[in-house]
Amino acid sequence: DGELADRNIVLTGFMGSGKTTVGGILAARLARSFVDTDTMIEAKHGPISKIVADRGWDTFRSMELKVAEELAATNGLVIAAGGRLMLDPKCSACLEANSEVVWLKADPSAIVDRIVNQPDADIAKRPLLVDDVLSPEEIVERLLREREALYGRYRSVETTLLNPDEVAEAVLKLLGCKLS
Repeated sequence: DGELADRNIVLTGFMGSGKTTVGGILAARLARSFVDTDTMIEAKHGPISKIVADRGWDTFRSMELKVAEELAATNGLVIAAGGRLMLDPKCSACLEANSEVVWLKADPSAIVDRIVNQPDADIAKRPLLVDDVLSPEEIVERLLREREALYGRYRSVETTLLNPDEVAEAVLKLLGCKLS
């Protein structure tokens, strides 16, 4: 994959934008290893919802920074970054140095459809979406508005109307990858 050979590919974006699914497809197509930062944290510390409930968001964010620092020392990976990880200046500085970062964009209704309206959806695993007043749709809309400028620093692929294979193709094209 040319200039990308030793650079990581980091997928960022809101939960439900397809980072993990598309990351797995990209890794397979590029014969690279795939890592998901949330999965790395859960493997060491247990479910994120429990970490947040028992120890708070600050503890979780410090775990994200440790993972970002660890991944900054690697090359040639496809990385699905937790929804807020690349919005944190320390985490993004770690990963931007040796990575191509792509924002997977999706509109709020698509995100809610992907993470709330699926048969196997478990909203309890999404602590950000649990609120006594606001609906998941309202929370997603508000958070996307707040995060748009930070996500907007990166090149993007609009995923709303695409299936995961089409998103992977679009990412490869964006990064100038030519596959035989």
